[in-house]
Amino acid sequence: MYFAALLARTEDGWEASDTELDDVETLSDLADLAREASPDEDTVLVLIEQEDAWFGVVRVDGEEDPRIYVSDAAAAARSSYGEILLTDELLGREPGDAGDDLDALDLDGTEDGESDDEEDDGDGDATAAAAGSGEAVPHGPVGDAEVLDDLGVSEKELRSMSGDAVGEIAEALGAADVLETVR
Repeated sequence: MYFAALLARTEDGWEASDTELDDVETLSDLADLAREASPDEDTVLVLIEQEDAWFGVVRVDGEEDPRIYVSDAAAAARSSYGEILLTDELLGREPGDAGDDLDALDLDGTEDGESDDEEDDGDGDATAAAAGSGEAVPHGPVGDAEVLDDLGVSEKELRSMSGDAVGEIAEALGAADVLETVR
């Protein structure tokens, strides 16, 4: 279960709208969705939270590139919505590196169902190689932890949030009431 909302900063304060991410496939799609929420090119925040496991903040300021913060990259990587945020750039990878993980696997023929009774540690090697390839997504936060600094949420505060982080962020921005209307 996830919750996603857009908070658009206007002259009159924050305006909130809930959003479905089912049609969003890329970060570019998400940024376009955010820009549509503010025709005046004001700041728009996309807040995504999944079952208290992780949360993400995407900040779009006009036509600038989106700024992203994800509280737990490993948890987000297991979510289709988190994968939208975990770009190669955010994870410090060269584009296309994810496909290279197959090169790290030890394919010794046992993956076709052949018995590996004689070499019991051979299967362990393949498991270790597969686990090692998963380390491309770190456990813990990634991205721009200063994404909300100028809005009153410091890096330290953002990194310490858990549970209802989206609510905490909205509270700090003075937008808790408008966020509650879309929850």
